[in-house]
Amino acid sequence: MLSIQRKPKISASRKLMLKSLMVAKAKEELEQEVVVKEEEKQNYLSERAPPLNTSSLSLAQLQDLCRELHAKIDVVDEERYDIEAKVMLNTREIKDLNIKVLDLRGKFKRPSLRRVRVSADAILRSLLGSKHKVSMDLRANLKSVKKEDTEKKRPVEDSDWRKNVEAMSGMEGRKKMFDAAKGPAQ
Repeated sequence: MLSIQRKPKISASRKLMLKSLMVAKAKEELEQEVVVKEEEKQNYLSERAPPLNTSSLSLAQLQDLCRELHAKIDVVDEERYDIEAKVMLNTREIKDLNIKVLDLRGKFKRPSLRRVRVSADAILRSLLGSKHKVSMDLRANLKSVKKEDTEKKRPVEDSDWRKNVEAMSGMEGRKKMFDAAKGPAQ
């Protein structure tokens, strides 16, 4: 037989060191990502909004420039609003689709079931539907115990209960009960 040797597990100190290295690497990549995004933002702004030179402009030209900037701001604001509306619509649609996916998978919380007593007729009716006409009597095949045997064993001699109590009271009554339990074998 070949014995399979398992590789030894990583020690706790080695795990901790690897974790700290992974966290440091992730932190470094996050910082690089922030720098790259800032550079992209600066490039975009320099293309879309070149620096303004307002030193050599007259008052009328400055007013025209302000009107142009306000018009551009209004256009950008409208675009931003439209984009926000689209984003809200998409997030709502994503939530609805996620709920549908969870429902299809069956990962919703199931209610706790309660025990319910159901007769055999009701079970057959639920399984067979309207086809089930015959009622099952489950007790029909059970053995019946006759009560007549137990009634015959009782002595019906004493009709008055007071006489029976007087007869059994004292030591004589106990002796009679003891003798009766032994039987007529002696």
